[in-house]
Amino acid sequence: MDVLDLTRLQFAVVTIYHYLFVPLSICLAATAAGLQLAWMRTSREKYLHLTKFVGKLLIATFAVGVVTGLVQEFQFGLGWSAFARFYGDVFGPTLAIEGMLAFFLEATFLALWYFGWDRLPRRLHAATIVIVAVGTLLSAYIILAANSFMQNPVAYALDPSTGRAHLTSFTELLTNEVVLAAFPHTMAGAAMAGGGLLLAIGVWRLSADRAFATLSRLGAWIMLAGGLGTVISGDHLGKVMTAVQPMKMAAAEALYETTTGAPFSIFAIGELGHDRPFFSIEVPKLLSFLGTGSFNGTVQGIDDLQAAYVAQYGPGSYVPMIPVAFWTFRLMMGAGILAMAVAAFHLWSSYAFRVRFLPAFLQPGRGTPALLRRFIWLAPLLPAAANTFGWIFTETARQPWLAFGISKVSDGISPGLTSAEVIASLAGFTLVYGLLAIVWWRLVVHLSRKPLAPDKIESSSDREPAPAY
Repeated sequence: MDVLDLTRLQFAVVTIYHYLFVPLSICLAATAAGLQLAWMRTSREKYLHLTKFVGKLLIATFAVGVVTGLVQEFQFGLGWSAFARFYGDVFGPTLAIEGMLAFFLEATFLALWYFGWDRLPRRLHAATIVIVAVGTLLSAYIILAANSFMQNPVAYALDPSTGRAHLTSFTELLTNEVVLAAFPHTMAGAAMAGGGLLLAIGVWRLSADRAFATLSRLGAWIMLAGGLGTVISGDHLGKVMTAVQPMKMAAAEALYETTTGAPFSIFAIGELGHDRPFFSIEVPKLLSFLGTGSFNGTVQGIDDLQAAYVAQYGPGSYVPMIPVAFWTFRLMMGAGILAMAVAAFHLWSSYAFRVRFLPAFLQPGRGTPALLRRFIWLAPLLPAAANTFGWIFTETARQPWLAFGISKVSDGISPGLTSAEVIASLAGFTLVYGLLAIVWWRLVVHLSRKPLAPDKIESSSDREPAPAY
C-alpha cells in the first residue's frame, strides 16, 4: 500500500470507530428524554429508574464519542491538509458550529441533567435532557451538511487567485438536497443502533428486574421503527443519489451498460465485470425503481458515465471499486433486514398466545425465547454493521472524488507525508481505540449489572404483568 492508500485506511478506521458511538448517543439521548417525560406524566417509578439507567449509558457513550470525534477532525490536518486548505472555508463553519453544539450545548446540559437530580425544578431538569437530545440532532445535521457538500457540492465559489473554495450561502449548504434526504435515513439508522443496545441489555437482565422487560420491548420497538424508517428514507435517498451521483448507483449493481428496466441482484457469484455473473438472483426492474421511481426507468451504465466524465473532467478513471460498492450495498440492506427481524421476533414472542405455537427448542427461558437469549448479541451488532457498510458504500462509491466533480482524493493528501508516519499514527490510534472500546464495554456491563432500584420495593402499580409462559 502506498501513502495514499494508507492515509485512506487511517481515515476509514478513525471514522468507522467514531461512528459506532454517534448513533448510540443520538438514540440514547432521545430515549432518556422520552422516558423522563413518561415518568413525569405517569409518576411510575420504573420510568424514573430506566431514565437514570439510559442516561448513564448515554454519558459513557457520549464521552467516547467526543474523544474520538476530536481525532476525526484532526485527521484533516494530519493526512488531508491539502484538502483542508481547499475546502476549509466551507468546512470550517460547520465544524465550528458542531464543536460548539457538542461541547457547549450537549456536554453542558448533560452535566446539568446528571448533577441536577433533586437540585433543579422538575420541569427545568427535564428540559436539560430534552435540550441534549435536540442538540445531538442539530449536531448530526450540521456534520451531514458538510458531508453532503462532498457528495453534491453547492453554495461555493472558486477563488481564481488562490484556487480555494469559499462558502457563498450557509443556508443553501444546509438545504442541500442530499442532506435533506440523508438526515432522516441516518437518524433512522441511529434509532436501530440504540434500540438494539437497549434490547440486548433488556433481554440479558430480564431475570434481575422486571423493568428490564419494559426496556427490552422499548428497544425492540425503537429498533423496528428505525428499520422501517431506513427503508422509507433510503428509497428517497437512492433517487437523490442517482440524480447527483449516477456512477454510485451504477457501481451498486455493477451495471456497465445503460439499461431501461434494470434488475437488481440480491446475490451474485462471479466476476463483477462487463459480463453478467454466471449466477445471480435478480429482482426484475428493481434497480430502475430504486434509482428513478419507475420500473421502466433508465439507469446509466458505468461505461457511458466513464466516457462522459472523461469528456467533462479530463483523462483518468472515474470508476470506483466495484466489488466494494456492490457488496457493501447488499450487506447494508441485509444487516438492516436481519436486525428488524430480531426486533420483530422479540415483540412477537412477548405475547403468550404466540409462544404456545413455538417449537420446543424455541420455548421461552425467563421471559424470552431461549433462541433469542442465545443470539441477543446480534441486536446491537447488526445495526452497527448496517451503519458501517452504509457509510463505506457512501464514501468509497464516490471515488475518485473527495468533493464530487471539483477535488480528487489524490489531490487532498498532505504533502510530504511518509508511509512510516501514517503507519505509526495508525498503530497508535488502533491501540488507543482498542483500550477505549474495552473501557466503554466494561462500563456498559457494569452499569447493566447494577440493580435499577436496589432499595425500592416495587408497588403494585409499577409491576410488570407476570409472564403467562
